[in-house]
Amino acid sequence: MHLSRIPILAAALTTALVLGACSSGTNAGSGGDDKTLTLASVDQGSIEDVVKAFETANPGVKVRYTTSGADQYQQQIRTQLASGTAPDVMTVWPGNGNPGATFVLAKPGYLMDLSDQPWAARLPAGLKGVTQYDGKTYNAVFGLNGIGAVYNQQALDKAGLQAPTTWTELLTFCRAAAGKGTPAFALGIQDNWVNQLALYALVATLVYGPDKDFDTKMQSGSATFAQSPWAAAMAKYQEMDKTGCFQKNPLGTSYEASQDLAATGKTLGIIQGNWVVALLKGKNPAGTFTLRALPATDTPATFMMPAAAGAGYGVNAKTKNKELALKFISYIMSPEGMKVFNTKQGSLPSIPDNGSGVDPAFTELTTYLKDNKTVPFMDQLWPNAKVQQTMLSGLQEIFSGQSTPDKVLAAMDADYKAGA
Repeated sequence: MHLSRIPILAAALTTALVLGACSSGTNAGSGGDDKTLTLASVDQGSIEDVVKAFETANPGVKVRYTTSGADQYQQQIRTQLASGTAPDVMTVWPGNGNPGATFVLAKPGYLMDLSDQPWAARLPAGLKGVTQYDGKTYNAVFGLNGIGAVYNQQALDKAGLQAPTTWTELLTFCRAAAGKGTPAFALGIQDNWVNQLALYALVATLVYGPDKDFDTKMQSGSATFAQSPWAAAMAKYQEMDKTGCFQKNPLGTSYEASQDLAATGKTLGIIQGNWVVALLKGKNPAGTFTLRALPATDTPATFMMPAAAGAGYGVNAKTKNKELALKFISYIMSPEGMKVFNTKQGSLPSIPDNGSGVDPAFTELTTYLKDNKTVPFMDQLWPNAKVQQTMLSGLQEIFSGQSTPDKVLAAMDADYKAGA
């Protein structure tokens, strides 16, 4: 996706992929009761407050919802849609990058056209490319997200260390942190979607810093993953691991467990999206957490940050509760609903000037947005969902010693060339 196609990122921001980790609620199949809405979400930790606020604003209405991790959710949602057992409203990712993404679900007719909703016309032009399919809007994206290194300030102070500002400083920082018994970053790649985040943070600077037209070149066939700085980003990710930047056994650490490590100061931070800050504060209300760009070179002026539209919500095209489903979508896209969501997630609103505040933890990210130094999450406009899945499984195999970056990048190229 070409950088110029998301100009909104220079003005606002919030959540990848807003991703949950735990299951709750009851089975959320669509039931046809005009006072009961069924909902499936990956926004564990924030959807709960949104549901409560919606129910309060609509007396007599009940929302039956489930939350689950992204991996589990993406495996289930298409099966549910195909079998007619999907809920009324569901998490939908922007673009085309995974099995639960807008293009993937809208193309076979699983999602309701939301183009006539008032908020759809207010979506900035940069978001329309990833919330629409064939010119119609299917995804109510309420926020934008950024990826970087989130530091626990109290843990840094205790270790007597400062957040690194260059690649050389980053490796020195990792060695020093490991030497003090508090690894630099928690990494929970037992949940394989987590593996992409550190890589994307490196790719933003190494690939898009020198070549903002990289996506256009990929689309035209004049560039490949294997013959580009993606290879250098993979190598630096491995170097971080070998240098001791992460705790022991990342493959055996879940996303939830990695949050615990960073929140309690057992690591000095975590490489994640801005959404994790709210989760860390939930585990450590007295903590101070700050999101910063992950250094990928020794020239800070070249740094870029991944920032893009986060997961939103779509409506089941076969819902028997159309009116109530649209009422819920309208609520989360209203100033009131968006503020609840964005405040709880620590994210930025997708529609500017809606009254939502910005957490000071994201000052650097906001600056990068204003300075046009952000790039979209790399997968959002890849031609199919297979590329990302190949990357995620390949990264796990690299960490377990079963594959190499060259093999993974070659497989990604093959999937990319296969098209839609």
